[in-house]
Amino acid sequence: MNWSAALPTFFITLREGVEAALVVGIVFACLQQAQQQKLQRWVYLGVFIGILASFVFGLLIHVGLQGLQTSKQLYAPVFKQLFEVGLGVIAIAMLSWMLIWMTRQARFLKAEIEGSVKSALGENDSAGWAIFSLIFIAVFREGLETALFIVAKFQEGLTPVLGAMGGLAIAVVIGMLLFKWSIRINLSQFFQVMGVLLLLIVSGLVISVLRHVDAAAIAFSQINPKLGICGQGNTSCLLGPQVWDFSTILPDRKFPGILLKTLFGYTQKLYLLQAVGYLLFWITVGGLYFRSLSQPTQLKPATKLN
Repeated sequence: MNWSAALPTFFITLREGVEAALVVGIVFACLQQAQQQKLQRWVYLGVFIGILASFVFGLLIHVGLQGLQTSKQLYAPVFKQLFEVGLGVIAIAMLSWMLIWMTRQARFLKAEIEGSVKSALGENDSAGWAIFSLIFIAVFREGLETALFIVAKFQEGLTPVLGAMGGLAIAVVIGMLLFKWSIRINLSQFFQVMGVLLLLIVSGLVISVLRHVDAAAIAFSQINPKLGICGQGNTSCLLGPQVWDFSTILPDRKFPGILLKTLFGYTQKLYLLQAVGYLLFWITVGGLYFRSLSQPTQLKPATKLN
């Protein structure tokens, strides 16, 4: 079993899971302060349904992708590649936006959630549903991003899923350390380190998306050779000249190349458009992220909400 495929999903789920755990923990603390422990069951229900909905969403996308892969329709190979392009673009957009948004909004997170809980408690009969909605949205949002990433980047059986389960388990432990046992954890440093790791992983997804775009063009050209879109026998159609070929020095199907490939998107053959896309991602998204780090946050080492 190739355990390197589990690492990216482990890190993605760990970070997203800790974000969700923060929301859940703050809601629990608010309910305890308001002496509304009877509403805690709505929190558990929101967590369970949020995780279940994320799993079902990911499963449906995977089934659709498998359907295209086994389809005998003429243009099925083209649609499969374009489908993966769409998933990759959505995953890149969502993960990048949430990374920057969370970094900027972290200092307001506790106050915003407490305000939402107080507003929910004021709704009397519908307070439970309001708490459920708050938790469900928080958990499903993080789960949706993880599901999109898993399906967009990996087609390697259960290994990435096991990585996601491991990340979720560690996130639950961190949440319990923070809110149940009041252990001091420097969340600012945690999110900064995980943020850089997430940028590396998503930037690798940019290279994969461009590879799928090129594969779609090649598949279309093979179906319609008279159009002359791609030269016959070319390994690349739209990506431009080759920047490097490390297939003999650092192949991406053997260690450590396979680890670099699954974790950071390394490819033994890199083309000009992929290199440009990679650099543009770091200039735009990476630049926005590192600028957001200069803003002060309220994620202090001690997070005890009593």
